[in-house]
Amino acid sequence: MSILKLCDQSPAFVSINASVADAITMMIDRHAGAVAVVEENHVVAGMFSERDVMRKFALSGRSAESTPVREYMSQYVVMGSPETTPAEALQVMIESRHRHLPIVDSDGKLLGVISIRHVLEAQVDLLTEQLRRSEEDRSASNTIQ
Repeated sequence: MSILKLCDQSPAFVSINASVADAITMMIDRHAGAVAVVEENHVVAGMFSERDVMRKFALSGRSAESTPVREYMSQYVVMGSPETTPAEALQVMIESRHRHLPIVDSDGKLLGVISIRHVLEAQVDLLTEQLRRSEEDRSASNTIQ
């Protein structure tokens, strides 16, 4: 399964010139825990997450409307590619202690953002389908006897 199929249809992102308020508004509007921060050519420059709001910005005393998101984003971001498997993405997110992984093309342009939630939901869907089939098989074999 392509990792991009697990990502939201259009990734939540803001420009590197956006404010912290813009990033927070995007996260709220998109029900996302993080946004990719992109340069003008759509290349990922960093990520800004709920954790960045809480750990870095919240007690800074600065105005969210006038503070550039680039000052509080996480700049060192591990990224995946369309070839990254969901299992690899999950492992990277766990090891790096990030809940979101931007998926980029060979030029670093944003294609999607996958979260641990996306991977887990896909696995729950798969398990639910397997359980449903197993129950149907059991029911059919009981009927035949």
